[in-house]
Amino acid sequence: MTARRGALSMTDEEKSVEQLIKELAEMRRQIAELKSAEEHLMYMSVHDALTGLPNRMLFNDRLHMELAHAERNHQMLAVMFLDLDRFKLVNDTLGHAMGDRLLKRVADRLKSCVRKSDTVARMGGDEFCFLLPEIAQPEDAVKIAKKILKALKKPWRLGGQEFYITPSIGIAVYPNDGQDADTLMKNADTAMYRAKEQGNNYQLYTAEMSDQNMERLTSEIALRRALERQEFVIHYQPQINTETGQIIGMEALVRWEHPERGTVFPAEFIPYAEETGLIVPIGEWVLRTACAQNKAWQDAGFPPLRVTVNLSARQFQQKDLVETVDRILKETGLDPRWLELEITETVAMQDVEHTISTLRELRDLGVRIAIDDFGTGYSSFNYLKYFPNHTLKIDKSFVRDVTEGREDAAITKAIIALAQNLNLKVIAEGVETEEQLAFLKRQQCNEIQGYLFSRPLPAEEFTRMLEKKIALKDR
Repeated sequence: MTARRGALSMTDEEKSVEQLIKELAEMRRQIAELKSAEEHLMYMSVHDALTGLPNRMLFNDRLHMELAHAERNHQMLAVMFLDLDRFKLVNDTLGHAMGDRLLKRVADRLKSCVRKSDTVARMGGDEFCFLLPEIAQPEDAVKIAKKILKALKKPWRLGGQEFYITPSIGIAVYPNDGQDADTLMKNADTAMYRAKEQGNNYQLYTAEMSDQNMERLTSEIALRRALERQEFVIHYQPQINTETGQIIGMEALVRWEHPERGTVFPAEFIPYAEETGLIVPIGEWVLRTACAQNKAWQDAGFPPLRVTVNLSARQFQQKDLVETVDRILKETGLDPRWLELEITETVAMQDVEHTISTLRELRDLGVRIAIDDFGTGYSSFNYLKYFPNHTLKIDKSFVRDVTEGREDAAITKAIIALAQNLNLKVIAEGVETEEQLAFLKRQQCNEIQGYLFSRPLPAEEFTRMLEKKIALKDR
């Protein structure tokens, strides 16, 4: 009996050992899983979840390490910034899922263009960064950039649709373009934006770019202050009916009354306003001020006139443009029929579907629409018939030589005939001589605008002109 209990006791011990082995094995498995999860989390913390490329954190770590190596060994390295041009259009057209698929395929092509020792990272969105250590000369980085351009130039096919994308690449080289990570990154980014501005696919950084960036920054600060201090003013240039000689409208033209430089014309500050986005609040101020002034003239007893206000490219792309126009008309009390909004031909053709949709909404408010600088862009007459506009404006570059250049005369005649066939009014800008006026009258151009009648005038002077009821035929 005792021997039997001993045997049973041995069996329990064996079971205990077996259970302990199982528990140890489970613990090892759990530890392995935890280690694997930790490694995965570590990997994910320094890699982009979509493309699997290194992210900004890992890129910066490698850049600092390679900079230290380059300094010790007196070597060069390059940093390249890449941005996909108009990638937003892909997302808007095909959807974000397709956009993500494209980014993954772009990442694969980019990796195939560099050496094993190089780093390609996704910095976010459609921006990628390259670290090229141990290069012999800046031209080595240029060769990589050209290789990338060639790889991305091949057509892409997503969702059954073939399309093309182009990158803009900026290159900064250590030690010439910066001796620390932040400076190199900033300068490569600057070069990339210069490439995008100039339509180049790649651009090496130069010191002049930083000077121009400082100029932009200074201009942006000055423009913001100008808005705050109400340094902008509007001048109004009359528009004349060529048949009656009477003022039938005016164009609102913004000026900057700079406290030190005096009057600054739009060509000097509008490009900076566009680039910084300040054109939106400036444009809204112009629209509100012009509408309020026109209503004030009507309330003072002057015959109602149409006021024309220009919309910039960035303004026209604002999703709340129609609501903004409607709100300002209600705030100022101006009847919509006495407001004409003007966009250039180039802006109109950037996104034809958006243009047609937006112009229809504005027309439904009762606002008139004009296409400015007609004939200078690349629009098709086939598209023009779909635009719900009321007026074509002949660019002054054609009017200037209309009595001397046969080509300009032919273009002007064609635009007037086109407008007449489409039941549109046509107005010629930049009319400065009696000969130009006589030519336009013979072609039955409806309206003119230019120094022959009047330069753009401050509101007070324009008021005095209305009081005198000056007409073209009286000159």
